[in-house]
Amino acid sequence: MADWPDATTFAQVWANAVATRPDAGFLTFEAPDGKVTDWTYGEFDHIVASMATELVAHGVVPGASVHLALTNSPTFIAVWIATVRLGGWIVPSDPMGRTAEFDDHIERTNPVAGFFGRDRADVYRSAASDMALFPIDEADAAFDWLPDERFIDWPTPAVSDTAAVMFTSGTTGRPKGVVISQANYAFAGKTMSEAAGLNEDDRHIVVLPLFHANAQYYSFASAIWAGASVALMHTFSASGFLPQAARHGATCASLFAAPLRMILARGGPVDGVQLRHCWFAQNISDDQYATVVDWFGCRPRQLYGMTETIPAVLTDSTDEPRPDSMGFVTNGCEVAVHDAAGVEAVAGDVGEIVVRGTAGTTLFTEYLGEPVTTTASFRGEWFRTGDRAFRDGNGRFFFDGRRSDVLKVAGENVSTVEVEAVLTAHPGVLEASVVGAPDAVRDEVPVGFVVPSDLQSPPTVEELLAWCESRLGKAKQPREITLLDELPRTSVGKIRKFLLKEEVSRA
Repeated sequence: MADWPDATTFAQVWANAVATRPDAGFLTFEAPDGKVTDWTYGEFDHIVASMATELVAHGVVPGASVHLALTNSPTFIAVWIATVRLGGWIVPSDPMGRTAEFDDHIERTNPVAGFFGRDRADVYRSAASDMALFPIDEADAAFDWLPDERFIDWPTPAVSDTAAVMFTSGTTGRPKGVVISQANYAFAGKTMSEAAGLNEDDRHIVVLPLFHANAQYYSFASAIWAGASVALMHTFSASGFLPQAARHGATCASLFAAPLRMILARGGPVDGVQLRHCWFAQNISDDQYATVVDWFGCRPRQLYGMTETIPAVLTDSTDEPRPDSMGFVTNGCEVAVHDAAGVEAVAGDVGEIVVRGTAGTTLFTEYLGEPVTTTASFRGEWFRTGDRAFRDGNGRFFFDGRRSDVLKVAGENVSTVEVEAVLTAHPGVLEASVVGAPDAVRDEVPVGFVVPSDLQSPPTVEELLAWCESRLGKAKQPREITLLDELPRTSVGKIRKFLLKEEVSRA
């Protein structure tokens, strides 16, 4: 296992893992056709060195950026590690994005090279600027297109050097570019490895998209820190997740609440699952959790983090984890709940989650090109997450929504999270989202969007309204409920509430 004082950059963490465990398994990739390819740390380092030769030939030097619009693939991993080892930085975008999104990311980061899937070349080329273009077969595991020459003259990146710019998922508006340093990745790997109790025998199964912080921070960075291995799936399959976990001997996983619900809706128990640990984000119901525990064979633990906070700053304990709680402050992190005046809230009072740390080491460096936004995101030393929570007397945190998830209904604060919890407790509801609608008398009122558990036999709107009426105060009861086949989501499962609000406005 790497030693934190001696591995303060992500480049060092990778080099240490290769030096100490060259013959140990690093990566297993299952392609769309089911073909499986395995690499040891030493074997994949050879690919990284050849990739570096290719990148240097196309202008990647310390401080240069490389744009990635790739699905989960060995190429993404090779470009990521090679770029970071060269002292450059990656700009990962949603590979299923549109030309306007790519154009925005590329314009703001000026990459010298861009990697994209061949089958989406037209969309990508329309956005591409003056840079080297690499159309990639994302199922490729042979890397025959790389040069034989392996790069050996590696620079020594500094801890403060930029290693990535990751754009926020855009659930509330235009994404911000979060600047991530070499030290940030190393800190994420160390912290999340220790929080999960990873060791060299563990294997993470990764189904969430690699362009997102979850897969990078919680799975890959932690596995590399511990010298563990990763089983990378080309995409998430609700019905295929548990068979894949069993097939590849996965011991660890990281998911969101939405994929868990999809697994429950489309999957089933599978023999041979060896999961001992699973992270998940966002609440699920007690009944859903009980089934997940039965199918997974372990008790998943909730966490809370953002791209900006680097590791998950809240993680539930292995003893008595709860599906409705984000857990406790993660070792090595500083988290508090502040009221509107910036004073620490007493136990039981709802306030804003704030995180303290060192920019570029334990917190993100800055928002790219937005110094005013960066400054405004802090109050003194504390980064303001915009998320609301309360703590109980034992220091356990409970989520209460975003600042934007608190409605003012006739002067009364109404948390949409509470209303959503009541709706999803209905036996006929798979998931729900609640937003505010303008109201001439009450200023705004809650309205619900519901996905039934059984699309062929959904509950009626009247039934759901009566369910809420018997369980919520008048101000909290949804005034309208719309049944949907699915909620609008980002590629990692976060609900795009601003699209639901636009639907309300049009109505």
